[in-house]
Amino acid sequence: MNKKRPVNLDIGTIELPITSYVSILHRVSGVALFGAIAVFLWLLDTSLSSEEGFNAIRETMGSPICQLIVWAALAGLAYHIVAGVRHLIMDFGVGETLEGGRLGAKIVLFVAVVLIILAGVWVWV
Repeated sequence: MNKKRPVNLDIGTIELPITSYVSILHRVSGVALFGAIAVFLWLLDTSLSSEEGFNAIRETMGSPICQLIVWAALAGLAYHIVAGVRHLIMDFGVGETLEGGRLGAKIVLFVAVVLIILAGVWVWV
């Protein structure tokens, strides 16, 4: 092993490429969706338990905080799906070059932002 190799332990000085950010966000959105599914299953179970449970969930879902949580979950879902489709396309050999990866990452961010805005319109309008 080369002992004179450069070592950079200051993580704050490391600049990641856009493809890294897209990949990290894909993983983070997947973990967040795992937690959101538990919450939504609990909401579904409560709403199906009785008429009172349904009415309680209906009132709760009308609050701005719950709408924000639903929007955040939809945003995570939209981003995760778009980034997942990018990975599927790359599995077919499309966009595997450095420039193709950068372009794909930019497309993922653009499409995800559009879908996240549309999700916000759907939740609040």
